[in-house]
Amino acid sequence: MLDFYKGKKVFVTGHTGFKGSWLCKILANSGANVTGYSLIPPTKPNLFEIADIKSDVKSIIGDIRDYGSLKKAFDEAHPEIVLHLAAQPIVRDSYKLPVYTYETNVMGTVNILECVRQSNCVKSFLNVTTDKVYENKEWQWGYRENEPLDGFDPYSNSKSCSELVTHSYKNSFFADGRVAVSTARAGNVIGGGDFANDRIIPDCVRALKSGNDIIVRNPYSTRPYQHVLEPLFAYLLIAKAQYEDIKYADYYNVGPDECDCVTTGELVDLFVKYTDGKIKRIDKSEKNAVHEANFLKLDCSKLKSALGWTPHWHVTEAVEKTVEWSQIWLENCDIRKCMDKQIEEFLNSNTKRG
Repeated sequence: MLDFYKGKKVFVTGHTGFKGSWLCKILANSGANVTGYSLIPPTKPNLFEIADIKSDVKSIIGDIRDYGSLKKAFDEAHPEIVLHLAAQPIVRDSYKLPVYTYETNVMGTVNILECVRQSNCVKSFLNVTTDKVYENKEWQWGYRENEPLDGFDPYSNSKSCSELVTHSYKNSFFADGRVAVSTARAGNVIGGGDFANDRIIPDCVRALKSGNDIIVRNPYSTRPYQHVLEPLFAYLLIAKAQYEDIKYADYYNVGPDECDCVTTGELVDLFVKYTDGKIKRIDKSEKNAVHEANFLKLDCSKLKSALGWTPHWHVTEAVEKTVEWSQIWLENCDIRKCMDKQIEEFLNSNTKRG
């Protein structure tokens, strides 16, 4: 599948983030000509700098809200494929910065789609959103792509709006088939190199580094956790498929099988296990905490049936790979080599059984 990307011009927004950095590494390894457009890396430390992703791509630092700057970078890149990952991605931050969240997640999507609309080079566009776009009724079965969109908090709602913007542009400007347009709604991702605030695995890594306990505020919340390579390869699969045949342009859920939808507490226990118990979990709820969903699953049968996609790693393997990366980082060893190894292992792994 990656042979398809050799020599392709790919424009990635949000390339300095956690997922964006992994994506750029995969694309660079495949021989793609990658231009990234993003703000400076959002955390210190960050994967973009640790893994020297700048050496793999043409990196342009800019704000997705700045249409003029974005258009200049876009026109110079003249991309065939656009992967839109730029976002304000943290639920709790969206309560503190709702206006910024909407500006980035909604108008940022408008801006990149406007670049695509005014181009004559793009054949495939993918907007990466989230499983949180759905009106979450916290029922026991997975949400399907035709369920109502209505995120509760500013982050989730802004990504729902981003979906609607994409739908409108697709219907209004790309109905002639000149650009294949899809969105991908991914579940929670974990993996080496995520240092974001208010995410449980980064909290675990910080605890491992400091030797402190891991504080878990919502131990019984169920989420569709998956290794970061799972959705990234799904994104690349979708972008390739619709590039070659527009009939695959659609809206897709990307998440693990039901057996890998675990509670936050169970996820932390796995992390502790793979560190040989060097740290321990402490459950501690917060008073007056902002609303966060307690239960969320995705039904990914559409992506499986349409494109033959299937997850590669169970949540146990995903956590094990995350701990492996984190320990290599803490020991100041070769991170790029570790990433290349994990990408190769993922590609060569047997697809998992039920």
